[in-house]
Amino acid sequence: MAFHPIIDIKQRAVWGYEALVRGEDGESADVVLGQVNDGNQYIFDQACRIKAIEMAGCLFPRDTDMRLSINLMPNAVYEPAACIAVSLEAARHVGFSSHRIMFELTETERISDPSRVSRILAEYKHHGFITAIDDFGAGHAGLSLLANFQPDIIKIDMELVRGLPASRARQAIVAGVMGMARELGLTVIAEGVETHAELAALLGLGIRLFQGYLFTKPAIAQLPPFRLP
Repeated sequence: MAFHPIIDIKQRAVWGYEALVRGEDGESADVVLGQVNDGNQYIFDQACRIKAIEMAGCLFPRDTDMRLSINLMPNAVYEPAACIAVSLEAARHVGFSSHRIMFELTETERISDPSRVSRILAEYKHHGFITAIDDFGAGHAGLSLLANFQPDIIKIDMELVRGLPASRARQAIVAGVMGMARELGLTVIAEGVETHAELAALLGLGIRLFQGYLFTKPAIAQLPPFRLP
C-alpha cells in the first residue's frame, strides 16, 4: 500500500491518510486493479483493507487521531457483517481505533444495486466507521446515492477541481455541492489539487480539507513528507 495525506489547511496538519493499492514491485493501482475480476474481487477487497489497517497500525503516530481512509469496492461486499468483522479484528489486532477508519465508496464504479449499497454503508456507519463517497460528481450513482444515504464525507472529484479558477461552471457546481453539504451536515474534501490557484479557489468556496500533488505524492509503505503552501 501507498499512503497519501489529506491536509487540514486550517490546522496546517494531516487530517488523515488514504491507503492506495500498489503492486509488489511498485506497479500502479491501474495495473493491479486491472487484474481484479468478479471471481477474485471479494478476496482482493478484504486483503487490501487488512493490509492497510496493519500498516497504519505500524506507521501512524500513537498519540494522534489521524484517520486512515480505505477504498471500498461496493460490488465486492457480499455480506457486510463478515466484512466489518474482518476490519474490526484487524484494527483490534494492531490497536487502531475503528472510529479512525474511513471507508470510501468510489462513485466511478458502476453500482448494480444502489439501495443495497446504501444499506451496506449504513451498517458500516452503525459500527462507528467514517463513511465517504469518493469521486463525487464524476460517476454512476450521482445524487441518487446521496439522496438515499448521507455519508460523513464527500470527496469532490478532481475533474471538477481541474481548471476551477477559470471556470464559472465548475465554481457554480462546487458551490452547489458545498451548499448541499452544509444542509446535510457533511464534510467536504477536495481531491486532486495540483496548483496554488486551485487551492485558493477552493478555499474561497469554503473547503478546508485537501488532497493532491500540490502537497505531496503518495509514498509506498511510508508516510510521505508534505509541504504547506
